[in-house]
Amino acid sequence: MLRILRLTLFLCLLTGSFIAKGQIGFPYCESFADGETQAATILGGSAKMVDGALRLTEAVMEQSGYVYIDVPFSSAYGIKASFEYFMYGGSGADGLTVFLFDAETQNFQPGGFGGSLGYAQRNNTPGLTGAYLGLGFDAFGNFGNTNENRNGGFLAGSTSLFPNSIVLRRGGSGLTGYEFVNGKITNDPPPGTAQIALDVEYQFPLSSGGFGTTRVEDLNQPGYRKVFLELEPHPNGVGYLVKLEMVVTTVQNEPRTITIFQSTAFTLQAPKNLKIGFAASTGGETNIHEIKNLLLEVSNEEDLQNPQGVDFSDFASCEGQENQYYITDEEVVLPNENSEIRCLQFYASLEEIEEESEDICAQGKCREDTRELVLPEGTFRAGDDGGDFTFFPNEGFTDQEVTVYYTITDNYGKSSTGNSMTLKIQESPEPVTLFVEDASNPETEIRLCGGESVSLQSEGNEAYDRYEWYKDGELIEGEASPQLIAGEKGVYQVYAYNRKNCPAKSNEITLVFPEFPGFEVEDRVVGCTPGEPVDVSAVIAGFDLTLYDYRLVNTAGEQFINEELRSIAEAGDYELSLKHKDLECWSSPNPLEVIILDEEFVADFEFEVLGTGVKGEEDGGFFPDDQFQFTDRSDETAVSWFWDFGDGSTSEEKNPTHIYGKKGSFNVSLTITNELGCESVAEKTLEIIRSYRLMFPTGFTPLDNTNELFEPKYKGLVSGELLIFNLWGELIFRSESLDELGWDGKLDGELLDAGIYIYRFNGVATDGEEAVDSGKFKLIR
Repeated sequence: MLRILRLTLFLCLLTGSFIAKGQIGFPYCESFADGETQAATILGGSAKMVDGALRLTEAVMEQSGYVYIDVPFSSAYGIKASFEYFMYGGSGADGLTVFLFDAETQNFQPGGFGGSLGYAQRNNTPGLTGAYLGLGFDAFGNFGNTNENRNGGFLAGSTSLFPNSIVLRRGGSGLTGYEFVNGKITNDPPPGTAQIALDVEYQFPLSSGGFGTTRVEDLNQPGYRKVFLELEPHPNGVGYLVKLEMVVTTVQNEPRTITIFQSTAFTLQAPKNLKIGFAASTGGETNIHEIKNLLLEVSNEEDLQNPQGVDFSDFASCEGQENQYYITDEEVVLPNENSEIRCLQFYASLEEIEEESEDICAQGKCREDTRELVLPEGTFRAGDDGGDFTFFPNEGFTDQEVTVYYTITDNYGKSSTGNSMTLKIQESPEPVTLFVEDASNPETEIRLCGGESVSLQSEGNEAYDRYEWYKDGELIEGEASPQLIAGEKGVYQVYAYNRKNCPAKSNEITLVFPEFPGFEVEDRVVGCTPGEPVDVSAVIAGFDLTLYDYRLVNTAGEQFINEELRSIAEAGDYELSLKHKDLECWSSPNPLEVIILDEEFVADFEFEVLGTGVKGEEDGGFFPDDQFQFTDRSDETAVSWFWDFGDGSTSEEKNPTHIYGKKGSFNVSLTITNELGCESVAEKTLEIIRSYRLMFPTGFTPLDNTNELFEPKYKGLVSGELLIFNLWGELIFRSESLDELGWDGKLDGELLDAGIYIYRFNGVATDGEEAVDSGKFKLIR
C-alpha cells in the first residue's frame, strides 16, 4: 500500500517562498566578508563588523569583545579551526583567545578583560562561563603569568611579563581554575626563557604593527597571520592533543608555516558537547583585534562516515495540494555519534549529485539552489526540520509518477551519495466544508458553556470513502463518520478521503469554552446617605455591559440584572454572578452585603484660643500668635479624622491645636470617616483680622496700690517704646522694653503734680506691623 502523507493543504493560488534553514553543524564557514553573519554566529561586547572583518576591539583602553558559534558539536570527534587574525594600530596590547565551553552553558559571559584576554578570571571578575579550554595569543604578556589572580604561568607562575606568547589554559568556573597548561614565546624571549621560546629562525611578533598601521590581508605582505588549530581526541580517551600551526609572513613574498604546538596533551575530560568562540581585550595598552575567514571542521574526520539514504517508492501525492512528508532519522542510516539530518537536497538526476562541488563550505550549508526542485510534474521543497519536505503536483498529471533524487546531510557535514524517491500523483477529491449541524453557513468559532457539546457535520460534493477527524492537529482515534459530537475546546478539522486515498481538508472550527473573568468585587457596598439607593456596579472591577451580563440576587430570590444594579434600595445579603453576553451560563456567585445607614453621619467641630474661652471678635478677637484648640463634635461613630487648617497644614488627631502665625481668613475643614468607610465634611471660617491689641488707661493713681503705674495692656507685640510728655512737650519718661513700660508718676525720684500728661507709643507686632498710639491721661493724687 502506498504510504499516504499527512498533508498541509494550501490553496492552489499558493506559490510559496523558500526559507533557508540555518546551519546546525560542521563544516561551519563564516568569512565575515559581506558584513553579515549566519544566525548561529553570536556577537557580544564591543564586537562588530568593520570593512569585511569581525572587529573584536578597537584600539581603545579596557575593551572586550567576543563571538561564539552557537552550534554544539560532539566532543568525541574533536575540532579543527582555521582563521586569519589581525592585531595592529595600537600600543601593542593585549591579545585574543580561542575558547571552547560546555554547550549546556546558560547565560554565557566572557572572562576578564586586559591580560585575561576575555577568558580567565581577573581579580574579582569571574572567568568565562562553562570554560573548557582557552588558547591565548598574548601580545602584551600577562596571559602567561599569575598577575590579576590568574592560576599558574611560565616559569612556575612568575609575575613577569611574557610578550608575544601563545598560552594554553584549562577551563574553570568563576574565580577558580583556568590553570596554565603550556605556552610558547614567539619573539624576543626575555633572559632565561629560551627553553620556552621558538627557535630564533622561526620567531615572529604576534602583532603586525603599532600606531598608524592597517590590516594586512595579503599572504605575501609582512604582518599577515593565519592560525590552524586542531584538537584531536587523545588516544587514552580523555581530552585532546592540541596541535597549532600558523602561516606567518615577516619578509615580503616569503610566507612561512610555523609549528607552535606539535602535540600538547590536554587531558581534561570534555563535556558531551562543546561550542567554540573567540574573545579579545585591551587594558591600559591597546590594539585593534580582528578575525575573518573562519572555517570549523571535525578533527577526527576518518572516524566519520557518510549517512546512507534509502530509495522510496511508497509515497503518494494528491493533485492540487501541498503534500507534506517526513523522512525520519530512523528511516535512514546516520552512523555518526549524536548525528541528525541537517537537510535534504533535491536533484533531477544522479549525475547532478556526482557533479556536486567539492568546496567544503558549500558542503557545510544546506544550499538554497538544491533545496528546491521545479519539474514539469510539480515542485519539491526541503523544509526547515531536517528530513521534512513538500511536493506540490501540477494539474494534468493525475495517475502519473514522478521520480527525483535526494541526498541527506548530517550535522557533521557528511552527505549520502544519492537515492531516488518516486511519488504517484493521485486525483484530489472535491472540497469539503465543516458546518455546525443545522447551521446555514460555516462558522470559524463556536462558544459553549461548560458541559455543552455541538454536532459538527462534514459536507462535500462527492461520495467520500472515509473521514479522519483532527483536534488541534492530532488525529481523533475511532472517529471515521462525517459527523462528530465535539465537547472539548480546541481547533477541529475533518479530512475526507476519496477512493484514491487523497484527502480534502476542511475549514477549521474552533470550540471555545470561555472562562469567566476573574472579576474583583468588594464583599460589601455601603450607602452612607439614609434612604438613598446604592450603586453596586461601582464596586465591580472592570464592569462592562458590552461584554457581560450581571445578576444580583437577594435572599428572597429577587433578581436585579445589569442596569438595575445601579440602584439597590434595600440593605441585606446578596449574591453576584456574571455571564458572557452570548452564553446562558452564569459564573459561581460571589456573596455581597449591602449596607445603608439608618441615620445621617455628620461632622462638626468648634475652636477657641487655647485656655482662654476666646471664640471670636466678641471675646476680644484672634491674633497670629494665638494657639487654637480645635475640638471634634462629630458623630460618635467616627473612627478617623482629617483636619485641613486652611493654611496648608493638616492633622489626623481628633482634637488638635494649631498656631497660624499670620493674619488672614482660613477655611478650616474636618473630614471624618466611620468603620464602614462613610465620610462627612464640616467647614468653618476662622478669621485673624488684627496683628496686635494695645489699650492705655485714661488715668492712674500713683499713691494707690491698685493703680500705681501708668502702663498699657497689650497682646501680639514683640517690641515697644513708651514716651511721657508734660503739656509743654517736655519728655519726662521713656521706656524701650515691653517688660518695663509702666510710669510711676515721678521725675528724678519726685512725684509730679496731678494733671494732664501726654503719652506716645511706638511698637512692632508679631507679624512686623507697626503699632503706634498716642493720647492724654490724668495723674491723680
